[in-house]
Amino acid sequence: MADPRVEKMAQVLVRYSLAIKPGDLFRIVAPPAAAPLVRALYKEALLAGAHPYLALTLEETEELLFRYGSEAQIRFVSPIMRQEIEEINATIRIMASDNTRALSGIDPDKIALRRQALSDIQKRTMQRSAEGTLNWCVTLFPTNAAAQDADMSLSDFEDFVYRACKLHYEDPVAEWRKTSAEQQRIADLLNECNVIRLVAPDTDLTYRVAGRTWINCAGDRNFPDGEVFSSCDETATQGYIRYSFPAIYAGREVEDIRLWFENGRVVKATAAKGEDLLHSLLNMDEGARRLGEVAFGTNYDITRFSRNILFDEKIGGTVHLALGAGYPETGSQNISALHWDMICDMRQGEAYADGRLIYKDGKFLI
Repeated sequence: MADPRVEKMAQVLVRYSLAIKPGDLFRIVAPPAAAPLVRALYKEALLAGAHPYLALTLEETEELLFRYGSEAQIRFVSPIMRQEIEEINATIRIMASDNTRALSGIDPDKIALRRQALSDIQKRTMQRSAEGTLNWCVTLFPTNAAAQDADMSLSDFEDFVYRACKLHYEDPVAEWRKTSAEQQRIADLLNECNVIRLVAPDTDLTYRVAGRTWINCAGDRNFPDGEVFSSCDETATQGYIRYSFPAIYAGREVEDIRLWFENGRVVKATAAKGEDLLHSLLNMDEGARRLGEVAFGTNYDITRFSRNILFDEKIGGTVHLALGAGYPETGSQNISALHWDMICDMRQGEAYADGRLIYKDGKFLI
């Protein structure tokens, strides 16, 4: 029996998150495991008067490229892909993995090389988004692989996913709009700040946000959502941070990451597991050693770590700070082929703005 929450999710994504309009060229990027959601999205897009099309992905082809492709083949980016990013009006990427560890045995330098090759596509996507000419969204369709990563049964994981998306409410869009209004108060507070200091176990980090814009995320770019994010002065971050949860990149876990910053740049980095991947990605390019995004997670319906960054970076009471490319609409000037979100638990921490306590034990004091 079809899960009615899937159709409800598609309706919210098309009508609210992506705001699909008649005539829009709408790309759906998804693997076969996401077929139920793809069908529902395709139908809703047609009802909205758009022109949907499916870009099918297979985990196996990426693994084959890394195992058998030459350096030239790994670096190659199809001109069709470059044209596509200029033509589409909206795009959604659905995560639905059959094996979240498919790339665990791949040389991290090859993964870094591929990310470098795709950096122009990433940059152009961010530019068009900032200009308001491209709507995009990332979401997840529950699979056994993702449920196993989260240490849940599939049915429990489905409940977890759909609750985080507010689909248990009769009118999810109304709830997301309510969330947006609540988070805007936080964004307004942060937009008045110049310097943020984070203090938590093994963490004392200061970054400068003067002149940058804090953005309220309430179900549009990510689904589920629940964060306020910005960027910071690329030359001013000072101090050290310990990321509380493993950071996942291309299916590989890097555990107990500790970074030390001087003048905005990572000068020392360690990890208890996966340190080779950490250093490979830090060495991808100059921008990979600088912060491109700083954010507070505000979705208090997400209370546990799931090993999926779409959910984990939104955990209410956490911050995530991404190495690499920043979003132009925040004022970020950091350019990199990397964008790697890492999470620090602040539920036993504090945040100060210009020396004033504004956040304690995972919640803003407003």
